[in-house]
Amino acid sequence: MKSRAEKQSYEKAGRRAENLACLYLRFKGYRILQRRFKVRQGEVDIIARKGTLIAMVEVKQRASEQAARESVSYENQTRLMDAAEIYLNQSRNLQAVDFEIRYDFLYVIGRWKIQHITNAFQGY
Repeated sequence: MKSRAEKQSYEKAGRRAENLACLYLRFKGYRILQRRFKVRQGEVDIIARKGTLIAMVEVKQRASEQAARESVSYENQTRLMDAAEIYLNQSRNLQAVDFEIRYDFLYVIGRWKIQHITNAFQGY
C-alpha cells in the first residue's frame, strides 16, 4: 500500500503532466473544453476541440516510452469511452454541432518529452 506522501507525489506529477499536455494542445490549436471530467463510470483527463473534432485525451507520465505505452489498459480505454459518452450527452453546446470524436493518448516521458498518439483506438 502506498503512503500518503507517495500518493501526493504521484498526484502532483499527474497534474504537472496534465498542465504540460494542455499547453502542448493549445500550441497545436486545440481549445480545452474540460479537464479532469470525472463520473462514476470513468474519467477523461482532457477534452479538447479543434474545429469539428473533439479529442478525448488520456494523459500518462512515465519514465520511458515503453512504460507509457504499457500503462493504458483495455479497462482504461473502456472507462475513458464511458466517461466521454456521458460528457457528450450532458454537453448542450455540442449536441447541435456535427463533430468527430477521437480518442488520443498523450504521454509525458520523463519530465518534458511529449508523445501525442492521435486516434489511439476506436470507440464503440
